Amino acid sequence: MNTYFRQPETTQAAEGLPRRAWTVAEIEAMVKAGIIEEDERFELIDGEVVPMSPKGNRHELMKGALNYFWTLNLPKSVRMIPETTFRLDGKSFLEPDFVFFETASGLKNLSPATALLAVELADSSLRYDTGRKAAVYAKHRVRELLVIDVESLRTHVFSKPSEDGFLERRLIEPTDVLALSFAPAVAVKLAELPLI
Repeated sequence: MNTYFRQPETTQAAEGLPRRAWTVAEIEAMVKAGIIEEDERFELIDGEVVPMSPKGNRHELMKGALNYFWTLNLPKSVRMIPETTFRLDGKSFLEPDFVFFETASGLKNLSPATALLAVELADSSLRYDTGRKAAVYAKHRVRELLVIDVESLRTHVFSKPSEDGFLERRLIEPTDVLALSFAPAVAVKLAELPLI
């Protein structure tokens, strides 16, 4: 069967009406064809296109500071990539602020199974990032998620993913040490992190 003429899947809209579900491959083809601009900001969750909110100044300052800190301090066995399209399956991709993975597995093999950690920086998106988006990461078994509230500098740590969401959630205050579970020596107090 020609994949271009397949019966499209649907998703359920909030108002109860069906919507066409998209695949990652279809979205990538639309970007390649110029139908969707490369710099357009959205995520694909279970076939639904979800627009992303604009990034505020504080978001960008925190992203720059963490990028600088982690790049200088990560062990050689671990790599991190900022703002990558993180493909979770054929119907979902997210755009986390950072994803960590083992150097040996490499970026080309990045998947929910190989990711050590995803990090989301939230300003206006805190409820979404700690709610629906966290549930998507858990469903795809990403082992750990940090959601950093860039206003309060509190970090929501999610671990032990399951089909029903993350089984463990804790809050780290800005004056407490935030350490990476897979590299405990890489630790910082967000309240003391110089924003660049």
